[in-house]
Amino acid sequence: MTKDQKVVAIQEIKDLLQDAKVVYVADLDGLNAAKSSEFRRQAFKQNIKVKVVKNTLLQKAMEQIEGVDYSEMFQTFKGNSALMISETANGPAKLIQGFRKKEEKPALKSAFVQETFYVGDNNLDALANIKSREEMIGEIIGLLQSPIQRVVSALQNKPETVEAKAEEAAPAVEEKAAEEAPEAPAAESTDETPAAE
Repeated sequence: MTKDQKVVAIQEIKDLLQDAKVVYVADLDGLNAAKSSEFRRQAFKQNIKVKVVKNTLLQKAMEQIEGVDYSEMFQTFKGNSALMISETANGPAKLIQGFRKKEEKPALKSAFVQETFYVGDNNLDALANIKSREEMIGEIIGLLQSPIQRVVSALQNKPETVEAKAEEAAPAVEEKAAEEAPEAPAAESTDETPAAE
């Protein structure tokens, strides 16, 4: 690889990493061409970018990214490395887990997810269990909707009880009005009586 080719390769990696919030580095070594293609196909379906990279170029690209110190990951850059970039925190971990039901590889080397570093394949389960942004938003919406749904159902049931109470109250109002009506003329007759004397 010429110097110019290296510069171009480093720039490509930097472009991938520039605004990435979810970065995985996996070991695809041992996957034949067909299995590697299947892994890439599944990654593409899940909107995960996969790029096989040279470790030295990956490290140089990461060193040039401002705002994130990827140095914790550098120790894992040995052998064959594939860079995985995703919008979903647990997406690559679930993809690797799913693929490993039939194969030994891919293995997780390291990951940078939600501003935290995970080093080693033993972190794969923890990463797969991280809730994605969409899942968290869904849960929050569900929690917010729950009280609203209770209020709505209470309001939907309320008219029946309000009407029933209104019907019960209406006769009582009519009775009071009937009781008050005779008192008014009686009061007038008492006023007229002294005037007649």
